Amino acid sequence: MPKTNTRQKRPDGWVIARKITQAIAFVIFFMAVVFSRQNGLPAVLVDFTIRLSPLAMLSQLLSSKTFLAGSTLSLIILVSSLFFGRAWCGWLCPLGTILDLFNFPKRKIAKQPPENLRKLKYGLLIVILLSAIFGNLTLLLFDPLTIFVRSTTLTILPALDRIVYAIEKLLIKIPLLAEPVFAFDAWLRPTFLPSTAPAYQYAFLVGLFFAAIILLNLIAERFWCRYLCPLGAMLGLPSRLAIFQRRTKVSCSTCGLCDNDCPTDTINSQNNYQSDPAECTLCMNCLQSCQKDSLSFSPKWQPAPHQAYDLNRRQFLSSVGISIASVALFSTDWIKRKAKNFLLRPPGVVNENEFLSTCIRCGVCFKVCPTQALQPDFSESGLEGAFTPILVPRNGFCDFGCNACGQNCPVQAIPPLSLEDKRQSKVGHAYIDHNRCLAWSDHINCIVCEEMCPIPQKAITLETGHFTLADGSFIEVLLPVVDRERCIGCGICENKCPVQGDSAIRVYTL
Repeated sequence: MPKTNTRQKRPDGWVIARKITQAIAFVIFFMAVVFSRQNGLPAVLVDFTIRLSPLAMLSQLLSSKTFLAGSTLSLIILVSSLFFGRAWCGWLCPLGTILDLFNFPKRKIAKQPPENLRKLKYGLLIVILLSAIFGNLTLLLFDPLTIFVRSTTLTILPALDRIVYAIEKLLIKIPLLAEPVFAFDAWLRPTFLPSTAPAYQYAFLVGLFFAAIILLNLIAERFWCRYLCPLGAMLGLPSRLAIFQRRTKVSCSTCGLCDNDCPTDTINSQNNYQSDPAECTLCMNCLQSCQKDSLSFSPKWQPAPHQAYDLNRRQFLSSVGISIASVALFSTDWIKRKAKNFLLRPPGVVNENEFLSTCIRCGVCFKVCPTQALQPDFSESGLEGAFTPILVPRNGFCDFGCNACGQNCPVQAIPPLSLEDKRQSKVGHAYIDHNRCLAWSDHINCIVCEEMCPIPQKAITLETGHFTLADGSFIEVLLPVVDRERCIGCGICENKCPVQGDSAIRVYTL
């Protein structure tokens, strides 16, 4: 049994440096998402938040068979693990920083999950990479950087927007505060928050998943990092050969303080308080808790020994089988086999299979779309296309003067079209339902769709129709007609149609 020691911790410079680095990195990541919009940050600064992920970039390479020059950023992170182990997880990862912020008090009676549970993240890593080889990237939903960007875009920022709006609504009722509140709101929007309240379909699913990752901390500190994170598993493999590793000295008194303070519980009291470099995030908490300077992170090349939770041959083959089964399941999904009347992809996307094998579900396109026309999908393209972007015209239209989605897509799943090419790219075709159209069915002069059409030559024209009313009188009505040779399917006609419920004019898949 290790001794217990309750002496007060001394401040450690490395821990302070780590926390400062975490704070700066988190602010950079968060601000990159906040300012990733049309006419916001340059695309290269938006892209880097995703291109730092070795898991996302390698999976995209295996799936699309296309190497992106920007993916070399992720290679730097991967190679750095040969020197500093999983320092990315402890010092830079924005999701890891959030988990540290929501570090719930430890329950003394709570038993730690079994060590074999660490195999899960390695199994998930194998399934993701093998699925990518077969052209499926659905499971990149588990990549921590895509989780951060997607959750920030779809849940955190919309929730923050509503909180700010509610507070402003209360304060504006106070006469003395009304003018400052208006001034503050004018400064806040659209610089930091959107001018209109963001609304995304299926955002609650993203929020539930994000909340579940945080609540798992109730079971064990950094539960996600220990047992589930596939990027952590990927960085953990080369970390076994890391030059800088945690090492104990002969002066160790086996007091157990370092073991108690390890967030990933990788310090083994049964093995002279040694730790597994594949699980250590170099948080330096152990240096702060050690009272006798019995720990060091000195450079020395010494491969890590085999661990009981390392995958064996049978478990590896099981992961291969799960990969094949998951790809088959996603590709035979009944939702995917339905008629795709409203599966409208972003401008420039022509081949659906190529798009699904390239899109990494990061959510950057949702954030940069100025009209919120791009929404996460779950119903039109099935499980294989879960949380890929589709155009929902009733929610927003594809702005004729915007090409932000293609310019900011970090993996070019949405082609980076020039504005001129984008304006000629067809998303779908508009069709008018004569039974719902005010002009065609009720003989009311409504020309909203024609007025809104942004095409210079107008894809919607007006024809004169003559109708006989119930009282026998004649009426002349302007009737909208779609020229589908000119129509690019931007959806502004559907978005602006005054008919309640489903629009009288809808954009259908090409």
